[in-house]
Amino acid sequence: MKIWLTAALALAAASAQAQPADPLKAAVAADHRTVGNVARDVYRHPYETLSFFGIKPTDTVVELSPGGGWYTEILAPYLAERGQLYAADGGSPRFKAKMDSLGVYGKVRITPFDPGKGLLDIAPPGSADAVLTFRNVHNWMGAGKAQDVFNAAFKALKPGGVLGVEEHRLPASRPQEAQAPSGYVQEATVIKFAEAAGFKLAGRSEVNANPKDTADHPSGVWTLPPTYALKDKDRAKYQAIGESDRMTLKFVKP
Repeated sequence: MKIWLTAALALAAASAQAQPADPLKAAVAADHRTVGNVARDVYRHPYETLSFFGIKPTDTVVELSPGGGWYTEILAPYLAERGQLYAADGGSPRFKAKMDSLGVYGKVRITPFDPGKGLLDIAPPGSADAVLTFRNVHNWMGAGKAQDVFNAAFKALKPGGVLGVEEHRLPASRPQEAQAPSGYVQEATVIKFAEAAGFKLAGRSEVNANPKDTADHPSGVWTLPPTYALKDKDRAKYQAIGESDRMTLKFVKP
């Protein structure tokens, strides 16, 4: 009996060792990530956020307006072997240089994306499992092009595909200005854009919530870290608040 139990335990241990590590955790912990970007994980919760959106390593994913590539540093290696990442970028030389700098970014396909110029073919129609955007909706609202972008995301997705939206959150009690000059957007506004494009709301997560953020700062969301628009004025106060309160919404294309 003891021999059988010992053998069973050994087999179980060997099986556990044979199981692959969580590839998303490995991508978040990868050495190539920028030190400054890693320091912001405490505010951005990349593992929890991408898990909520249900992103799998076999997916075809579109990242809208990747900016400096904060999430691209995670998504590119995560999808490199069995998936595909489209970076819908406005032609930033900085982003292109970053994609060329390390082999881990080699499979990223950069597609021209400029809503103001009508460049909205973010990926082949019906090809994407997920379209993701992080803190960009206010920019599209400022340009009067938010609905166009949500429509483009719907077009790029497969039926059953996911639109994941993270955005600075304006309390429902505050009036929503059409161009979102503060950088904050009501959840209801984002949902309205998504539903008008044809999406269905599939879930909300509070993983990126920050109850310390009152969303009424002198220079809008840019008052807070990491921008510190007021520079050293009341810096300790805003540092104590941290990054913005954010909605994290998941939509599905029927």
